[in-house]
Amino acid sequence: MTDPLFVAEVSSNHHRNLERCFRFIDTAVAVGCGAVKFQLFRIEELFAPEILKKSPMHRARKEWELPVEFLAPLAAHCRERGIQFSCTPFYLKAVEELLPYVDFYKIASYELLWNDLLTACAHTDKPVVLSTGMATMDEIQGAVETLRSAGCVDLTLLHCVSGYPTPLDQCNLAAIRTLADAFNCKTGWSDHSVSPAVIYRAVHQWDAGMIEFHLDLEGEGEEFKTGHCWLPDQIEQVIATVTDGFFSDGSGEKVPVAVELPDRDWRADPVDGLRPFAAIRNMWIPK
Repeated sequence: MTDPLFVAEVSSNHHRNLERCFRFIDTAVAVGCGAVKFQLFRIEELFAPEILKKSPMHRARKEWELPVEFLAPLAAHCRERGIQFSCTPFYLKAVEELLPYVDFYKIASYELLWNDLLTACAHTDKPVVLSTGMATMDEIQGAVETLRSAGCVDLTLLHCVSGYPTPLDQCNLAAIRTLADAFNCKTGWSDHSVSPAVIYRAVHQWDAGMIEFHLDLEGEGEEFKTGHCWLPDQIEQVIATVTDGFFSDGSGEKVPVAVELPDRDWRADPVDGLRPFAAIRNMWIPK
């Protein structure tokens, strides 16, 4: 098992501030991530006009948009820090705008049914990561077929539960293996649970090769109050220790290991049931 790729999702926590965006990248590096991801959307191309007309809440998300002119400096900063740069396109032109900059495209669960967007991402020949929240297997199959028929050869499917935050008993992590078996591709987990136990389980039990999580810097991001964002010190500990378990598998052969050898002679002697073995009792000297 190789180390999973941790992807820090900045989402709408950047405040449209380039220096704050740089801090997200630096923090993602500091906590051990291999990639950082932003979102590129325009409210007028994300929600139908009927919704925007009725909903001040949706119109207010205009302040969450990432300026296109941020893309070049963000990608450059990622290269300087040695971390992959990714972004989710939410309108068709965004695919072209992102092309010079991203190491891979990430398609959100809400756009899984939009074949035009899937096709546009696949046509770039760049790797594609697709979240599968809310989707049925038939819907996922349709998306996978669309991507592959359009030329996508490097596909990762993320099992995802689009509930913010996700209750532990609804994470359904076993679906990670279901996706891997059904579509013969790389798989992972897009986390909204903010639970270390869930991430450990996704990696060690279900072989998640990518872990995406929502990051905030200090609890002042637009999405932090929803309850699905990790803070740096929380996720840093998880990333630092998640691969420790890989070293504990061993060969599977049941034999005494090195750390046990000094105590073998201190087991109960089969003759009298006393410790240590009779053969070493007289020669033993306290330290």
